[in-house]
Amino acid sequence: MKPICRLLVTFALERESRALRPLTHDLPHLSILITGMGATRTRSTVEPTLRTLTPDAVLTCGYAGALDPALRHGDVLFSTLSPTLAAALEPSGALRAPIHCAERIAVTAGEKQTLRQATGAAAVEMESGIIQTLCSARQIPCATLRVISDTASEDLPLDFNQLTGADDQLDPLRLALAILRRPWRIPKLIALGRHSDQASRALAGAVNVAARALSSSP
Repeated sequence: MKPICRLLVTFALERESRALRPLTHDLPHLSILITGMGATRTRSTVEPTLRTLTPDAVLTCGYAGALDPALRHGDVLFSTLSPTLAAALEPSGALRAPIHCAERIAVTAGEKQTLRQATGAAAVEMESGIIQTLCSARQIPCATLRVISDTASEDLPLDFNQLTGADDQLDPLRLALAILRRPWRIPKLIALGRHSDQASRALAGAVNVAARALSSSP
């Protein structure tokens, strides 16, 4: 297995990548790309990057909602068809499991239960499907690597699907107005932020281990 010389790591949100950035100062082969949320924005960001950067492998990373009731905050999952990427990810502590790519955020525990029954997946997110498709068309090894930010039994504090603009990105004004109208949701938003920070650190650790394994493969 030859070393991966150019590794592209994608995140939908800058917040998801913050814990990783301090760990990559001695990983010159690793590039981080913020794609934005959803398939449309992700395609428009990733497609030109794959043409110009031509990575040897791609990790599509970020938060996910748990569909499997056994999963907890900070659990890291991965899915890949690449034996090379699987071999690098397994020592990181990430669990191999099916991950569903959806068109919208799963907001309630009921939605998550329905998705679990329909797909059999362990977790749900929104961007990896298109990245996997783009990489497959170019024969670039790709792995989905996701961390649980909300469990299967949790309702999100707000319906974030209703707080996006025409570009499918979270609208800060709509978010602020939603919080003003529902101030009793603030404690749950704070808890979600705390769980997300915990998740980011766990994800960064897994990416760091995998990236170093890939850069030093014999």
